[in-house]
Amino acid sequence: MRWVGLFLAGLAVFAGLIFWQAKEEYRAPGPLAEARSFVVPRGGIEAIGAALAEAGIVPSPRRFALAAWLTKDEGPLRAAEFAFPAGASLHQVLDVLRHARPVQRRLTIAEGLVAQQITAIFERAEGLVGPTPRVAEAGVLPETYAYQWGETRAAVLRRAETAMATTLAELWAGRAPNLPFSTPGEAVTLASIVERETGLADERPRVAAVFVNRLRRGMRLQSDPTVVFAATGGAASMDRPISRADLDRDHPYHPYRVAGLPPGPIAAPGRAALAAVLHPPTTEEFYFVADGTGGHAFARTVEEHNRNVVKWREIERQRNATAGAPRSR
Repeated sequence: MRWVGLFLAGLAVFAGLIFWQAKEEYRAPGPLAEARSFVVPRGGIEAIGAALAEAGIVPSPRRFALAAWLTKDEGPLRAAEFAFPAGASLHQVLDVLRHARPVQRRLTIAEGLVAQQITAIFERAEGLVGPTPRVAEAGVLPETYAYQWGETRAAVLRRAETAMATTLAELWAGRAPNLPFSTPGEAVTLASIVERETGLADERPRVAAVFVNRLRRGMRLQSDPTVVFAATGGAASMDRPISRADLDRDHPYHPYRVAGLPPGPIAAPGRAALAAVLHPPTTEEFYFVADGTGGHAFARTVEEHNRNVVKWREIERQRNATAGAPRSR
């Protein structure tokens, strides 16, 4: 019977060595050379292990499957895009699969984009799936939206549309009294023109005040970005200057020929532009023109405005002359 005891003792030692080795492998650094994100596929332990091994994240599918099975009480494995640290051990990999937050991708809609441009952003967004629903002009709030790999374009677009509706409702409820427009839609239209007229945040309220003053006087808005929108059929820009034919064109969006607001927005205004038209500062300014610095020169009278226009045309003339002059050698 003595040999039986020795055999059992040897077996216990062997089992202990196997357990110690497995534990060491479970905690040992893995083969991943540098941190990376990886889309873990749907499927069982074997399928996930094979994908992770092929990506160089775990040493082998067999070791991964064994470790996952031995720790199955700690939770199921999830399919998503996860970030794995460099040298992640089997323990770390399994902890990521069970408990880590999936990678948050981001889609940014900048202020002043037209529907065509926003649609293109959704189409190019890596990781989104499914078709892009029709994007209404100014139907989404310019913002950065987080999403996970495999989400649908329709779902993210709905969030952007909800954000616009919520923001507009909030700002409209607290609007200033006696504005020269009566609906939230008209506020969005005016804000879209303000957004396209200036890229300077501190100018938005002043530009909004000019247009509000013009609407109160019954003056035409005379907004060049609206002319471009009309001439291009809804694009944000065109590859040539505005022509006399553009200015003479009969179009409902033509701010030089049609009084009041156009029928709809020309771009997606951000929260700041919406707030500017719903709370415009009190000014006596009715005109503005580019000043050559990226901003605008504002004026109260036609005479003052005309002087500013002369200055701007001289700046343009000098720029054109410089651009056309031969380089010195």
